[in-house]
Amino acid sequence: MTTRYTKTEAARALEELNAAAGEAWQIRDGRLSRTFVFRDFTEAFGFMARVALLAEKADHHPEWCNVYRKVEIHLTTHEAGGLTGRDFELARAIEGLLE
Repeated sequence: MTTRYTKTEAARALEELNAAAGEAWQIRDGRLSRTFVFRDFTEAFGFMARVALLAEKADHHPEWCNVYRKVEIHLTTHEAGGLTGRDFELARAIEGLLE
């Protein structure tokens, strides 16, 4: 089982993630969250398909919502009851899709 981060560990991991991210991720309601806005629905849906492939490979799946050109992603490790390194690893991989 993956160990849940303390608040201090999560804050440090968030700082490291955001140092390399295009826009800031946030910790909201115990989840690592970010909203992505694209030119249109097709671009947003294509992004979601690429994230789905990453998530499946990592066996770590996001909670997400898509409305037209906006995609909201929320990451948490349910079996650990909070944030873990798996969430930040997937967030970094998602960021890599935008480069």
